[in-house]
Amino acid sequence: MGGRLARVFRTFNVESRARREISKKKPVPAPRHPSSRLDELAGRSEIQEEILRKDDRLLTLLKDVYVESRDPPVRVKDGGGEHLPCKQEEKRLTKLGHLGDLDVKKVPKGKISIVEALTLLNNHKLHPQIWTAEKIAVEYSLELKEVNSLLEFFIPFAVQEFPKETKKAIKPT
Repeated sequence: MGGRLARVFRTFNVESRARREISKKKPVPAPRHPSSRLDELAGRSEIQEEILRKDDRLLTLLKDVYVESRDPPVRVKDGGGEHLPCKQEEKRLTKLGHLGDLDVKKVPKGKISIVEALTLLNNHKLHPQIWTAEKIAVEYSLELKEVNSLLEFFIPFAVQEFPKETKKAIKPT
C-alpha cells in the first residue's frame, strides 16, 4: 500500500516539473584561479627555452660539491659477556604415537605436544584406573594441578553411529 502511494506522489505532474528544470538557465561556472593560466604560458616558445637552458653559474657550483660517504666500521660480535643470559630449558624426548614423523621430537619439561595430549586423553578415557592423573603427571613431567585441569576440561571426540531405524522414529501424521 505504501509503495502505491509513494508512486503516485513521484509521478504527479512529472512532465511540467521536467519542463521547468530543462528551461532553467545553466549555472555559471566559478571563475578560474590564476594558476591555471600556466598551461597557457607553457605553450610559448620563450618559456620552453628558459626551461631547457642550462645555467653555467649553477653548473660550476654543482661541480664544486663533493660528497664522501663512509660506512660505519663493522663491529664483530664476540661470544664475550655482551649478550643477556638466556634461560636453558630442560627438554625431554616425546612419547611418540602413531604420528611419529609429524610430531616434534623434543619438548620442554612441563609441556606436552599435541600428539601426546591426544594420546594421554584417550588413554585416560579408555583406562581411567590405569592412567590416573598422578601417573600421567609423572610420565609426562607435568604438574598434578595442570593434569587435573586437562583431564577435567578436555575430552577427546567420540564418533557415534546411530542405527538407521532411529531416522524413521518420527513418522509424519
